[in-house]
Amino acid sequence: MSKDEYLITDKPLKALTIFAMPMILGSFFQQVYNMADSIIVGQFVGSSALAAVGACAALTNVFICVALGAGVGAGVLVSRYFGARNYSKMKTIVSTSLISFCILSILLGAFGFGFSRLMMSLLQTPADILDEAVLYLQVYFVGFPFLFMYNILSTMFTSIGESKIPLGLLIFSSVLNIFMDLWMVADLGMGVFGAALATLIAQGVSAVFSFLIFLYRMRRYKCRYRWFDRQELQLMLRIAIPSVLQQSTVSIGMMIVQAVVNPFGTQALAGYAATMRVENVFSLMFVSIGNAVSPYVSQNLGANKTSRIKKGYRAALLLDTCFAALAFIVIETLHTQISSLFLGKDGTALAYQVSGDYMRWLGYFFIFMGIKMATDGVLRGLGIMRPFLIANMVNLAIRLSVALIFAPRFGIAFVWLAVPAGWLANFLISYAALRKSWPTDETERAVS
Repeated sequence: MSKDEYLITDKPLKALTIFAMPMILGSFFQQVYNMADSIIVGQFVGSSALAAVGACAALTNVFICVALGAGVGAGVLVSRYFGARNYSKMKTIVSTSLISFCILSILLGAFGFGFSRLMMSLLQTPADILDEAVLYLQVYFVGFPFLFMYNILSTMFTSIGESKIPLGLLIFSSVLNIFMDLWMVADLGMGVFGAALATLIAQGVSAVFSFLIFLYRMRRYKCRYRWFDRQELQLMLRIAIPSVLQQSTVSIGMMIVQAVVNPFGTQALAGYAATMRVENVFSLMFVSIGNAVSPYVSQNLGANKTSRIKKGYRAALLLDTCFAALAFIVIETLHTQISSLFLGKDGTALAYQVSGDYMRWLGYFFIFMGIKMATDGVLRGLGIMRPFLIANMVNLAIRLSVALIFAPRFGIAFVWLAVPAGWLANFLISYAALRKSWPTDETERAVS
């Protein structure tokens, strides 16, 4: 057995921990990468500039999630072919997906750039920050193909059990982004434009390095393959499209929630934006564990080791419980200090109240998100996408309905009060589907 195949040979808890920890650290640095703009702009420019950057977050997440969802379809097949040692098909799906998604990212970037002002206006962005928000968004979309490429390649790396390379690239990119932010925003006084430009440069460098390293990594698997295969593309899209729909529609839902928050004013938006960044940090720990479960399940399915899948699921739930406890302790003890990182000295009492209330409420319920993500990860790895999509849509519907109906009438707190209920409903639906779909010995023989 190759050392690359530890996901199908080592004990499940050990294998998932070794595999997931670089992904969790990578998610942390991904958020440091994203938060650098908010923290530095908030500290050196002001809370209004922070609100401008925060106002773009929900919209940019929609496009990021399209990239992540697109990578899932390719990643599941890459993992399955890798576990089966069918390297010819593995390299074919890699090449096919890179070509297809490169074209898609250019089209989406051009669309986003051209309609930035219209989209921000539709989101009811406060007039005093609209111009800065549009400027930040347009620079972001110029660099969108680089962001798309990096996320696809990161999924490819993890699909073959390699999670350390994306971590190294993220650390490098995060550090570069912070230094560029400090130089352009603090020293040169370029404001929101400088923050966006720093992110674009860091994304571009990271994407190019990622592509070159991945090409070198693929040389290990010497075989003939096709540059583009329509049949493999169709197989990939059967998994990718539901995942793109799930990821993007959830982000669209968050964008609608953002529109609910915007009329509460710039300071309420600043407080909400600060905690959204913090929520993303902790959420991505659980997202990373769920994302680690998918290639683990897919590789073991491809290698005809289906008895290891339940053990891997239990290991993932244990990891989720540990990180949920960590998130609760950090938020309960440091929520004010965390808010001050973003809001700075000119953050008002309203901004701090919104940020603190939202943050502490979520701290109690992150375990719901963890078990939901682990269960969704197993479904993705098995290629069972319909219940996965339905569960996530129910999650979104609960959050949206409460925010849209109650927040305008009874206050901003209703934007986040229903979030745990959505996570729990998602888990229950996904788990019910999973109980009916555990691979059996017959499944194992069919795969072989």
